[in-house]
Amino acid sequence: MVIVWVALGAGIGAIVRYLITIIGKHYWPKLPLATLIINVVGAVIAGFLGGIQISGTGSLFLLTGICGGFTTFSTFTTDTFVLLRNRRWLTVCAYYFGTIGLGFLAVYLGLWLGQLMVS
Repeated sequence: MVIVWVALGAGIGAIVRYLITIIGKHYWPKLPLATLIINVVGAVIAGFLGGIQISGTGSLFLLTGICGGFTTFSTFTTDTFVLLRNRRWLTVCAYYFGTIGLGFLAVYLGLWLGQLMVS
């Protein structure tokens, strides 16, 4: 039964990611800003869930399922490679290091918010 919760969460996360990607391609067709937004928002949510110390089936549904289906390391890596291939050096540096840096800050923010909620 646990696998069903993970699968359901992953499906929900993937659908939301897809919708945000469609919007991102409309507004920023030459920049992978949708992927950046998706991964940073996912990092905040994951940090928050860690901060409130969710566990058990709730963790599997929300963290493994929804956050796992929503965030996308493979798309981030592919987008970075495409920018490199197109010799967009400044953009690739900003995107790569910006995603990593914002991801760390987002997890920290989420953890802080989650711990604030439980105290």
